[in-house]
Amino acid sequence: MCVEPSPTSLEDLDEAVAVFVRHRRRLFGIAYRMLGSVVEAEDVVQEVWLRWQKTERSVVVSPVAFLSSATTRLAINVAQSARVRRETYVGPWLPEPLDTSADPEVGAQRAEAVELALLLVLEKLNPVERAAYVLREAFDYAYAEIAEILELSVVNVRKVVSRARRHLSDERRQNVDAAEHRRLLNAFVSAARTGDVASLEALLAPDVVSLSDGNGIRGCARVPVRGRARVARLSAYRQLWRESVPELVDANGSTGVVVHRDGEALVFMTAAASKDGIHQVLWVFAPSKIAAFLDSRSRSAIFSGAVPDCV
Repeated sequence: MCVEPSPTSLEDLDEAVAVFVRHRRRLFGIAYRMLGSVVEAEDVVQEVWLRWQKTERSVVVSPVAFLSSATTRLAINVAQSARVRRETYVGPWLPEPLDTSADPEVGAQRAEAVELALLLVLEKLNPVERAAYVLREAFDYAYAEIAEILELSVVNVRKVVSRARRHLSDERRQNVDAAEHRRLLNAFVSAARTGDVASLEALLAPDVVSLSDGNGIRGCARVPVRGRARVARLSAYRQLWRESVPELVDANGSTGVVVHRDGEALVFMTAAASKDGIHQVLWVFAPSKIAAFLDSRSRSAIFSGAVPDCV
């Protein structure tokens, strides 16, 4: 027998949906920064929605605190298992690129960047350190709020965030501004397409490193490639650029390039640059990650706050 929901229960569900939609970008932003994966972040957000549905919401004092806490704890669990899975990954692992043309900050209160290079450095933190850093630096949570979410003392949270900051400051460089980054990337692609190795070398920092994420794809470098000459030769690989069409895209709050051939996206690439030139070139060849990026471009629901899938 089918029982019609009461008007009261429908109103309650409508309110639950409205609250969740209001905070969805923030939840996705937390999960994505924690995991470096569009797909895994979406899975976490969907699971949070299911929990929110089943929760006795009348006793929840702060919905955003409840949702943020659930998202962070789920993301920590996923991150811990992901670290184990990535031990068998073939070659360098890079975060999934994310289209940020609709929301460059992916729901962050502070203008903390989500460049692939930064997300890659964040991978060196353990999941709890990463959570504390993300909540504090990207979303401006108070130390007491983070302590409650992570079930730590405020003193410990301060130490964790401070340790994470020191670790990241040792790894990061002062990047060029957006306009200069775009100019360098344009020049890099132009030189690479024409096989102009000398011009490529002139764009690169002496200690440049190239990382290619292909998870075992044939022809994809399985170790980091270092040095101007080697990176320039690799980047000008003729087979990659043959009859290809590069497209500049907004990715992770910066400029990236998707290389197409015959209507198919072959690779996503971007670079990190400082005053010394391009010091890191990142190539994503893994089909699943390219598909996730293209999907993030077409699914405006991530940023527009659409109703969760299961409603």
